[in-house]
Amino acid sequence: MKSIFLFLFMLNIICVAQDRIIGKSYTTRSEVIAQSGMACTSQPLATQAAIDILKQGGNAIDAAIAANAVNTVVEPMSCGIGGDLFAVVWFEDDKKLYGLNASGRSPKSLTLEKMKEMGLDKVPLRGSLPISVPGCVDGWFELHKRFGSLPMGKILSHAIYYASKGFPVTEVIASYWQNSATSLKDKPGFVEVFMPGGKAPTKGDIFKNPALANTFELILNEGRDAFYKGSIAKVIESFLAAHGGFLNISDLAAHTSEWVEPVSTNYRGYDVWELPPNGQGIAVLQILNILEDFDIKNMGFGSKEYLHLFIEAKKLAYEDRAKYYADPDFNKIPVDKLISKEYAAERRKLIDLSKSSLIVEPGDLEDGDTIYLTVADKDGNMISLIQSLYWGFGSGMVSPKLGFPLQNRGELFTFEEGHFNQYAPGKRPFHTIIPAFVTKRNEPFLSFGVMGGSMQPQGQVQVLINIIDFAMGLQEAGDAPRIRHDGSSQPTGSIMISGGFVNFESGFSMETIRELLRLGHDVRKTVGGFGGYQAIMCDYKNKVYYGASESRKDGQAAGY
Repeated sequence: MKSIFLFLFMLNIICVAQDRIIGKSYTTRSEVIAQSGMACTSQPLATQAAIDILKQGGNAIDAAIAANAVNTVVEPMSCGIGGDLFAVVWFEDDKKLYGLNASGRSPKSLTLEKMKEMGLDKVPLRGSLPISVPGCVDGWFELHKRFGSLPMGKILSHAIYYASKGFPVTEVIASYWQNSATSLKDKPGFVEVFMPGGKAPTKGDIFKNPALANTFELILNEGRDAFYKGSIAKVIESFLAAHGGFLNISDLAAHTSEWVEPVSTNYRGYDVWELPPNGQGIAVLQILNILEDFDIKNMGFGSKEYLHLFIEAKKLAYEDRAKYYADPDFNKIPVDKLISKEYAAERRKLIDLSKSSLIVEPGDLEDGDTIYLTVADKDGNMISLIQSLYWGFGSGMVSPKLGFPLQNRGELFTFEEGHFNQYAPGKRPFHTIIPAFVTKRNEPFLSFGVMGGSMQPQGQVQVLINIIDFAMGLQEAGDAPRIRHDGSSQPTGSIMISGGFVNFESGFSMETIRELLRLGHDVRKTVGGFGGYQAIMCDYKNKVYYGASESRKDGQAAGY
């Protein structure tokens, strides 16, 4: 009897120990709070590199470049200098937001007709054909030229160290690495660089990439032109030419990033900022505009009423996304109308509160691997930066001389005649990666992002509603369980022919799920694919930063 009592007593202690004093049951940890600087990335070594740069006197932009460079070494399936970059910068001296679109264009020598002659009806997912110009390196130099303070030698030193000396592979990254390696081991150069000894690294293995370290040294010695006009560009051209590719030095030399004006909508007193297309950021603004007219706060987190509205608003915005989001150099995109309150009011009328919609059309007028990071410094500068190869290890094409994979963003083009996102030479594809920023009363409030292909706008909206409507803390807002709706049109312009399906993380009540089933939603429980979140919140009055990092990844928030 005594032993049974002791067992129950110990069980009670264990149960109590699992409850948090502050925050909901699903909150993994407290926010990080600091005054002098904050860095939140998806990998601890990248976060520590950013903090090191801040302590050396660098600003948030320097630290973000350093962190991104480390990410390209330690998360090579998710990002790399063979990919693209987008950023939103709050520069305190100007008290203004700046947007950078550092996405690359398709090869000028590869035409739609050539691909059709190959028997293709779409751009392939892997191999040499989906490769577009990598914009990352030019993006770093554009950011540095405009805002940087430390020399690039210091900024890239951490990445060079980990590439040459090696680093221990973390758990989540090892899992992604092994999943990708299975399908990419036949791609040129992949095994030589990313499968030492013929196998992908496992958790705790030390991985070195001396070829990438050498590539970074070339960039330091010759500047960004090494990548776009010099020795690196020549290796890229010869490597792809040997494997049926079309990207060449003239494509690389012609590349330019573009400084763009962020666009916004106001949601309950908060100005939410995104970059305009060719990215999908304005889908966040469209969804928020549709939802703003409903009393979401009193519906409650995880309620059937809120989740039903969110799913239906997402469907409406994503049909516009499928039709209109593309390279603005090739199309006149009605951004102002798409993000207007008046247009949202028209679309809102299409929501039926009593059932799931089965067919949704655009208004009249994807699995992605990505890293997101955000940094803030002692002077009030903040940066929201996202960088990606698209799918894990991108195209899978890796020159052993350079040590990095080339992206496969071109796969997002469509062959559909007359579509905004139809493939054309020298064109930027529709893009999924989107950095976000929020201001309040013209002061910085939140720099954040959610990784994961088409999950990104859905994840951003859920995080914002968690913070604004449900009054969650920064870490709690990211840890809270999410949903992901799949099945609406991809960027091909075809209308949705079914209501799609809703993926649920654990943490939602069975009662809510049953009610959504009664409303006609196809509900599924899945593991993974709900994004990766990093965020910095600014208490502008007290000069205090709050940091949070995704519990679903290997990330870290740190400040000093």
